[in-house]
Amino acid sequence: MDKLLVADVVGLTPDLLQHMPRLRSLADAGSSAVLEPVLPAVTCSVQSTFLTGLTPAGHGIVGNGWYFRDLGEVHLWRQHNRLVQGEKLWETIRRHLPGYTVANVCWWYAMGATTDWTVTPRPIYYADGKKAPDCYTRPPELHDELVAELGEFPLFQYWGPTASIRSTEWIVGAARHLMPRADLTLAYLPHLDYDLQRFGPDAPQARQAARAVDTALAPLLDDAARLGARVVVLSEYGITRADTPVDVNRALRAAGLLEVYTQDGMEYLDPWASRAFAVADHQVAHVYVADPADLERVRSVCAGLTGVADVLDKSGRAEVGLDHERAGELVLVAEPTAWFTYYYWEDDDRAPDFARGVEIHRKPGYDPAELLFDPEDRLVKAKAALTLARKAAGLRYAMKVVPLDPSPVRGTHGRLPARDADAPMMLCDRPGVLGDRVAATDVRDLLLDLVGVGAGTPAGSPVP
Repeated sequence: MDKLLVADVVGLTPDLLQHMPRLRSLADAGSSAVLEPVLPAVTCSVQSTFLTGLTPAGHGIVGNGWYFRDLGEVHLWRQHNRLVQGEKLWETIRRHLPGYTVANVCWWYAMGATTDWTVTPRPIYYADGKKAPDCYTRPPELHDELVAELGEFPLFQYWGPTASIRSTEWIVGAARHLMPRADLTLAYLPHLDYDLQRFGPDAPQARQAARAVDTALAPLLDDAARLGARVVVLSEYGITRADTPVDVNRALRAAGLLEVYTQDGMEYLDPWASRAFAVADHQVAHVYVADPADLERVRSVCAGLTGVADVLDKSGRAEVGLDHERAGELVLVAEPTAWFTYYYWEDDDRAPDFARGVEIHRKPGYDPAELLFDPEDRLVKAKAALTLARKAAGLRYAMKVVPLDPSPVRGTHGRLPARDADAPMMLCDRPGVLGDRVAATDVRDLLLDLVGVGAGTPAGSPVP
């Protein structure tokens, strides 16, 4: 039985593959396919589909976050694997191959997973409010092994205005460290997310980013060849041009449906009291409506917004595989170049302090502006340097550098692709493995076949 490497090169599309000679040669010698994602085409939902074979209606990951009704709070980027319903790929394999070993390097919902080795971003939150870069590993001793070899996990290069190729290089290094031990190695390589959202998929920076991740991935592919490992490279979505931010929460507030409360002059979303509010997630937004009697009014408000393509109710959610209790009563899908902001305040002077920072766990929605330094602030980089100096001195700090104007965002994703050139891809180093198209829900079974455990193989059957 061969080892298997599955590298998630997020944002990989047929257009970008032309600028990635190493991956292009892998596809030419093996096989490649257009990958048809699920809705929403966002990291947590699509990865969960890859690993379970289920749509979001089955595995419950309706986005990168949602409104936790039992808590009365919006949470994005939770990390525990129990949130993903359904049997995971490696759990299926182990029913046939007891002792099959798995390394997860930065695929999401890693904590609490039944993998043998786990690496996932996990900052240190000190008691005085400071945040420091780090990662969570299992087993615990793996942490010091990786830090000794690669340095600390580069959290500030993994997301935020300083996100760069360095985080992908670190993850490649961690995957190289673990692949000799594991039967299956999962590696998530985030670099294409950054400059494609900052500058757009057609910008020179996008082609440069594609070349950079191709170069960073090469040593891992070399190791796979030496180890005789089979290789699968896939992506969750393609990033397309963005030019129309849609402030759905502001529209709901103007209609008297969304409420806020105020502390220290700052406004905070009040989900308990709101009759309707949206959890914005790229090009999809879940709208939670407290009273069914308000549904038609909320639908009318949302459908009237420039940039909204579809408003899905329960039957609409069922048609696209999103009919799960975690989903909003209504789900909005944006027009091709539109995307949803999380903004709910009407005056920037009353925005919460976290709005100008990289605060993925405090914002009640996704904020791609976190990838940018505020272009209207000429001193923004000097302020950032001063803040880093405070951090180095062990002082508390707040990095307030993110713009409140969403217009500089140039790339987005989340809706289903309109053309194959913008769609995600799946590559395999073996010829004849893939057809022209692969549904995200079929990826799990294809990986089972590569391991030698067909989806219908009875447990205990011989494995080639």
